[in-house]
Amino acid sequence: MTRCFGTGDPLYERYHDEEWGRPPQDVPDEAPLFERIALEGFQAGLSWLTVLRKREAFRVAFGGFRPDLVAGYGDEEVTRLSRDPTIIRNPLKIRATIRNARAVVSLHEQGLRLWDVLRGFAPEPRAAPGSMAELPSSTAESEALSRRMKELGFTFVGPVTMYATLQALGLVNDHLADCPQRGPAGEASRAWDSASGSARWGPCPHRPEPEPLAPG
Repeated sequence: MTRCFGTGDPLYERYHDEEWGRPPQDVPDEAPLFERIALEGFQAGLSWLTVLRKREAFRVAFGGFRPDLVAGYGDEEVTRLSRDPTIIRNPLKIRATIRNARAVVSLHEQGLRLWDVLRGFAPEPRAAPGSMAELPSSTAESEALSRRMKELGFTFVGPVTMYATLQALGLVNDHLADCPQRGPAGEASRAWDSASGSARWGPCPHRPEPEPLAPG
């Protein structure tokens, strides 16, 4: 099989074949989508394979990436997670994940979805790339998305991270022209969008104001 990447490592192969370029599971709290944003932030400066190998530990550490749960984390959790050897122990990235959870919850309280924000910056379809070298690291759309995400209170969401997010979620299909997963990934994205495009989540139940995080 000709893969875009990952051949030789079973975990990476499975990620390429079954996840990359496909929307996440559609659930009301958008936990799988929040997980993607969080892990893309932790990946900054590291390899994605490093993150994949720690993903299950991240899920345990961050309560399954439930935005409402992580939004309630404070400095005590930052300290605990910064000492957890099973994850990437970067306090700045940990704090960013908590702030981003709060931003997701804020969207939901307004009856909005993170998916709709991201989908609004999906580029127009383009010709299938012939090699990974042809792929951009960022685009005008990812730069605009980065600005919008920051306006909404997100952090660690630069243009390169946002383009990687659009790729991973299938909002841009960057599987190579000769990759067997290009067609299935595109079909999965179209089917998901058609089935969920009109859905809206109602406001979340009232929750206590989260404690302010210390700077850093």
